Amino acid sequence: MRYSPPVKTIVESSGLPADVYSAKCPTRQVLDHIAGKWTVLVVDALLEGTMRYTDLSRRIGGVSQKMLTQTLRGLEADGFVTRTVHPTIPPRVDYELTELGRSLGEPITALREWTETHINDIERARSGAASKAGAPPDS
Repeated sequence: MRYSPPVKTIVESSGLPADVYSAKCPTRQVLDHIAGKWTVLVVDALLEGTMRYTDLSRRIGGVSQKMLTQTLRGLEADGFVTRTVHPTIPPRVDYELTELGRSLGEPITALREWTETHINDIERARSGAASKAGAPPDS
């Protein structure tokens, strides 16, 4: 069953109802951004509290400096994260979720928990699909 909010949000910039299935709706761009792997991991990590760039980099294994920087800039531009530069030498930069960013917490936490819970089922399915791909076609 598909979730449908009781009242459709009207996109202020266009006057049209929000619809992520429409390629022209700005909700599609936002969904593409928040559904990205690095965005999900950064938001989930920041749910633990304010973090410095180096702490985020250590917490999120495998993220390159370029991707972490791009992700944080995008989250800041969309209003999900605040970036605070402290006037110290060297400068200290902290990142934390805004109220809007914290509102992503429940769905992102649910997605992470679901993934961690079902990883064995997924790996079994992948293994079965790989075995079938190598098998001769049915006659």
